[in-house]
Amino acid sequence: MTASPILDKSIDFAARIVKLYRYLIKEQHETIISKQIIRSATSIGANAHEASYGVSKADFIAKMHIALKETAETEYWLRLLVKSGYITQREGDSLIHDCLEIKRMLIATLNTAKQNSPS
Repeated sequence: MTASPILDKSIDFAARIVKLYRYLIKEQHETIISKQIIRSATSIGANAHEASYGVSKADFIAKMHIALKETAETEYWLRLLVKSGYITQREGDSLIHDCLEIKRMLIATLNTAKQNSPS
């Protein structure tokens, strides 16, 4: 399998979220939001990776769409962590930037896949 910018970016992002999760649990003693964000953020890459093994174009599109939805959820949790003071605005902005970059990549991939699909 060739290298994929989405897969590379999503696994790097997931690793950052794992570190954030450990910080939230150990230092902030926060367990509710941290469990939500680790699920949604790690699901982005997992679904994108699974999509690369899709049995059909429709399967690929469906999995990538799930990954896209997970970026929206992850962005929400990140914004909530900033608003509630668990992470700084600077930390949040950096993570949100990466999340939105993945989101743009997924949208472009989905648009291309849908254009190249038979109607």
